[in-house]
Amino acid sequence: MPTTPSTAGRRPADERRRTLLRTARDVADDLAADAIARDQAGDSPTDELARIREAGLLAALTPPGPGRGTDWRTGCAVIRKIATADSSIGDVLARHYVHAWSGRFYGSHQDPAAFEEESVREQWLWTGAIRTPAPDDVTDGPRLTPRPRNTGYLLTGRRFVDTAAAVSDQLVVDAVCAATGDVLVVRIAPGTRGVTVEPAHDRLGQRVAGAGQVVLDRVSVTPEQVLDHRPYDEESTAPFTALAEPALQLALCHVGLGIAEGALTEARDLSRGGRAYRLPGEDPDLFLTYGELASAAQTATAMVDRATEVMAQALDTGARLDDEEPAGVAALVATAETVTSKAALHITARVLELADAPGLDRFWRNARVLTAHHPAAHRLRSIGEHYINGSHRAMAATFR
Repeated sequence: MPTTPSTAGRRPADERRRTLLRTARDVADDLAADAIARDQAGDSPTDELARIREAGLLAALTPPGPGRGTDWRTGCAVIRKIATADSSIGDVLARHYVHAWSGRFYGSHQDPAAFEEESVREQWLWTGAIRTPAPDDVTDGPRLTPRPRNTGYLLTGRRFVDTAAAVSDQLVVDAVCAATGDVLVVRIAPGTRGVTVEPAHDRLGQRVAGAGQVVLDRVSVTPEQVLDHRPYDEESTAPFTALAEPALQLALCHVGLGIAEGALTEARDLSRGGRAYRLPGEDPDLFLTYGELASAAQTATAMVDRATEVMAQALDTGARLDDEEPAGVAALVATAETVTSKAALHITARVLELADAPGLDRFWRNARVLTAHHPAAHRLRSIGEHYINGSHRAMAATFR
């Protein structure tokens, strides 16, 4: 085949992708070796993150830029591979990758290149919790008090963070400005004075993700740490900003898919090795069950892969995204999340009937925690509304 400029340009990118996926497989194999013991201990993921950093995954899983970062398709493939071995660490990486995009999602008034480059150089670990309130929301979320002479803010409040609460390098949260009522998105270093963490012990699942309550007591926030404000009015939300929430949900779909694939693979290996309630042999009922579960996993995979491709195209479009596109992307992601959540819970429960091994229940526990806060009924209503009424600018918000 003749070499053209386009094919020549793709070759280095393809090689980087292959190298990164090989690294992810190696890290996944390493994590799988002691996954059960670490799940039982339920400690903060300090050791696991040392392995991740040593492999260069924190630097790799950042937005693409000149000579750095990873495209959306490859980033999600890495997250899924890690999640098959350890969904807690897959969860950490999913939220890291999406929150590393925060400067692009929310920072319309500043160029994020400088801190993205620093993130790669220093191998920052990102986490966060963005829950922009409605105008009549009276919940006690974080609040920003302006300091004199426009020198920044003091941040006070608390926010539950699902991953890496005590071990992250950058925390992204939304907070209400006490003076104006505007919702601002800010990034802070958890090691900053005034930040303390209350770890969430004894979780049912995702026990190594490092979840916890972050307490903020007059934390200094410079103007440079304010990414942007978020309007209450969805009609005023920039189309690219509207991709932030579905991007996170889609990354977590890859974690859920990794849980399902990991559970099914481990149960199959146990069946092949004779550590099962029924030996494989010629048992047609066993074949039927595995056929059903494999089909459910493959159906979810097809849906997630389709949503991943559409999201990748939207992210590549960037500021040229039109007003209606985010709602279509959000609807597809919500569909993928619905199918994947159902498949993950079903598969992880059924494998417990097929094989008997210590730690096999961790897959169901992890799937349960991962999906608990996103009720299917709400998503299905939003999907139905989109199907009947089509896309419009404010609809992307209904999928939250």
